[in-house]
Amino acid sequence: MFSRGISVTDQAASIRVQIDRQVAHWALAASRLDLDDLASPEAWNRLERYLGMSLRRHLEAVIDRLRREAAALVAIKHSTLSITALADLRRRLLAFRRQYVRTETTLDFFADAINTRTNPRMAGLLRACDTLAYRSMAQLLDQLGRSTPPSLTYLDKGLGASILKAGMRLWDGGDVCPVAVIKVTRHNLLRPTSLIHEAGHQVAHITGWNGELAAVFRSGLSGAPSGVADAWSGWSSEIAADAFAFVHTGYASVAALHDVLAGDEGQVFRHTPGDPHPISFLRVFLGVEMCRYFYGSGPWDNLAVAWSTLHPLNRAEPEVREVIENSMPLLKAVVKLTLDTPMKSFAGCALRQRIAPERVSIAALNELQQRIGPALFTSAHWLWTEPLRMLALTGAKLDREPTESDAAMKMQEESMLRLGGAMQAA
Repeated sequence: MFSRGISVTDQAASIRVQIDRQVAHWALAASRLDLDDLASPEAWNRLERYLGMSLRRHLEAVIDRLRREAAALVAIKHSTLSITALADLRRRLLAFRRQYVRTETTLDFFADAINTRTNPRMAGLLRACDTLAYRSMAQLLDQLGRSTPPSLTYLDKGLGASILKAGMRLWDGGDVCPVAVIKVTRHNLLRPTSLIHEAGHQVAHITGWNGELAAVFRSGLSGAPSGVADAWSGWSSEIAADAFAFVHTGYASVAALHDVLAGDEGQVFRHTPGDPHPISFLRVFLGVEMCRYFYGSGPWDNLAVAWSTLHPLNRAEPEVREVIENSMPLLKAVVKLTLDTPMKSFAGCALRQRIAPERVSIAALNELQQRIGPALFTSAHWLWTEPLRMLALTGAKLDREPTESDAAMKMQEESMLRLGGAMQAA
């Protein structure tokens, strides 16, 4: 009704004015995207050089792609005259606007991550986390002749860590991300065994371990009661990451996982079909079983007593209790299947053959500290060669010597600051 009496030419001219303005607006918006506006040069400089270069190249390509699309849109605008052509231009404009928002989401995600390095101390701690994640992956991937992606860690709220894996396409839909971006929580910044768990997700993605482990569970637990093998197969990705953290940091990873999962019964006994996370009650006991399998008796036995006492199984829903009761006798088998089974993913070796859990037993960690002395946490050589075992050592001390937790945390913090270049190493 608004076009009654208006010629087609006038309609086209009116529409053209509105579209021209919008095309100019979004083209200008794309031209104004600048990495140094999203994160300051100082924040960029607080990344390791190889990480910063890789990430900048990727994000500059994201922006360049959007600008090329904007240029194409402007070119089409200049040649468009008819109503039909204007309708097609409008569809392209709306598609470009959606692409701009997706690109902005990618850029803002990395800007937020980089800007958590707000001061030299925090930048040093997060650079140390970058190194811990990278070294954990490289120790395995180097043996397989696979490239290890750079790691970018960032600080955020919450209880648990998470990862945006390298090799995945991001919101903008362009090239795959070249870096592993790992969230580390504030409460666990000085106890970041969860960081190694997330690095395990990256390794599993690169090697194809998740699918292989799922198949191993289906066949290896085929004699279990109905549904049990399928349940454990569905949990394979989280079990793989837990095992990866365990072989690198031993009991420290189990104790830290316990502390994150130690909620009320609703959390401890939660079982959601399709959720890749095992029932927390079982997941903690699986970590305990890993310790028992490789190390025998130890402080993990007290953890198990406390866990079962605080969370009596009779408080679980009947269907959840059934899964747990059918699974508890299988925990040793699950440990063996996870850590002892030769995997194509690991070139025919078991995980324990590639990364020996015995190196992070409490006895081995104590021997390391006694042999090297204070230099373990101050020497540039040891900070580079043994940062994961230092993390395992301080994490285990928190459980065995809780009255000395402040001292252990200070020792870990200073070692990370030295590793991250915020304190002078000897």
